[in-house]
Amino acid sequence: MRGQSQDRNASAALSGFKRFPAWMWRNTVVRDFVEWLHEHNRGLPGSQQVGLYGIDLYSLFASIEAVLAYLDVADPQAAAQARSRYACFDHYDRDSQAYGYASSYGLRPSCEDEVIQQLREMNCRLAETTPLPGMESDEAFFAQQNARLVCNAEEYYRTMFHGHILSWNLRDSHMVETLQALERHMKGHGISPRIAVWAHNSHLGDAAATEMGARGEWSVGQLARQHWGSDTVLLGFSSYRGSVTAATQWDASAQRRRVRDGLPGSYEALFHETGLPRFWLWLRGNAALREWLAEPRLQRAIGVIYQPQTERQSHYFHTHLADQFDAVIHIDETRALEPLERDAGWIHGEVPETFPSGL
Repeated sequence: MRGQSQDRNASAALSGFKRFPAWMWRNTVVRDFVEWLHEHNRGLPGSQQVGLYGIDLYSLFASIEAVLAYLDVADPQAAAQARSRYACFDHYDRDSQAYGYASSYGLRPSCEDEVIQQLREMNCRLAETTPLPGMESDEAFFAQQNARLVCNAEEYYRTMFHGHILSWNLRDSHMVETLQALERHMKGHGISPRIAVWAHNSHLGDAAATEMGARGEWSVGQLARQHWGSDTVLLGFSSYRGSVTAATQWDASAQRRRVRDGLPGSYEALFHETGLPRFWLWLRGNAALREWLAEPRLQRAIGVIYQPQTERQSHYFHTHLADQFDAVIHIDETRALEPLERDAGWIHGEVPETFPSGL
């Protein structure tokens, strides 16, 4: 996007996304968006260019590689020490969940001490050193953030077998910490950033206004409101029917699947009853809409996995929409993302006979 790599085009730039769910980034929408941003950035000074940054913590082993690649150039002796620490993960064949299972049940010692030590060293390096000549000024920051990701991901995978709530909260806290670190880094370069966060509704909405919050979960949207106040705008999306690219279970292949009509009593069904194919609602400070939407309703959330056979239990939860989001966009019938690699499971997926002419 910024012309700083050897990638020929957006498809090449996205080729590194190989881990499940690769289609979430390697799809035609993101490809076209990255190409558009590349053209947008052309000729602009660095302080005005747009960047795209990851905030999730699933890339445990890729982040280890990023830390080592940086240190191999910046400080080979420190790289050797980091390899020795990260060797703690060598028994797991790059399987993060295998590490989490073994360490959480005491089958092998955890790598907690090693990743904390490495993060402390990277924090000190970022605070005390100047990047080597010829290295981008951002590289030390990126390496430090990858070290922080390894530390948080180690804890995430170690706790995920002992309760969904704790692991969920660790993950969303990591995302917001990353946003805060990115903001500080940009301000340190004299940039006043505007940040758009792209994530699923269940992360971006304010969990305090939902059934999630009632059981102790928090979200990126909730934590962002607490930190940035009214500068935060939470935008949700809604759809009544259509198709979605999703898997049947974790690490399964992507399929194009038909989305069932919204359940009676849900916001999706309520919005469908308007008869409008698409519209948006501004909820913040809108007394009339707040009164109309005062009653909590079911809301559907589909992520990278879709299980229509247990849709009510797997994908719906109660929310107070006017508190959950500042605005909502409803598109009554949507169509699935198109992966850059489409196998038979996607091409011949479960879609209505009228797709896409019925949209």
